[in-house]
Amino acid sequence: MLLVVEYITVGKIVTTQGHRGEVRVLPLTDFPERFVNMQEIILYHKGERVTYHIERVRFHKGFVIIKFKEVPNMNRALELKGSLLQVTREQLVPLPEDTYYVFEIVGLDVYTREGEWLGKVTDVISTGANDVYEVKRGEKERPLLIPALKRVVVEVNLEEGRMVVELPPGLV
Repeated sequence: MLLVVEYITVGKIVTTQGHRGEVRVLPLTDFPERFVNMQEIILYHKGERVTYHIERVRFHKGFVIIKFKEVPNMNRALELKGSLLQVTREQLVPLPEDTYYVFEIVGLDVYTREGEWLGKVTDVISTGANDVYEVKRGEKERPLLIPALKRVVVEVNLEEGRMVVELPPGLV
């Protein structure tokens, strides 16, 4: 049996921080505090995944500053620039019921209650008030923008890869 491990990107190293080997990480997660309680993380860089051990974490101007045990100085930290910080599905922060990660929503087939296929979710747009799902039906058609509201999205079935919606009048 082949074991497939799924990796989810939660941050990206954008540069070094200081001269002691710290890196500045752009958090790509709604839970940047997750790094504080982590002992180790997977870095994906130049096609390879390597586990790094977290020595300390602090926050500065919207970035997460991380010191890895394996990175003694700025030169070694500079080599990690562009690396993605990844976790496995088991390491994800649990979400409340009926709440999903973006990577779980993107790729779902979208249907009306009547069973009409509307397209695939290709993106999740954060608007501030609520997310909006971008659904593409064909290459030449304009995407359908569906508000991620409980009264519109009536079912999400990750196992079947589908979402059922009840569109407000005038949205189709």
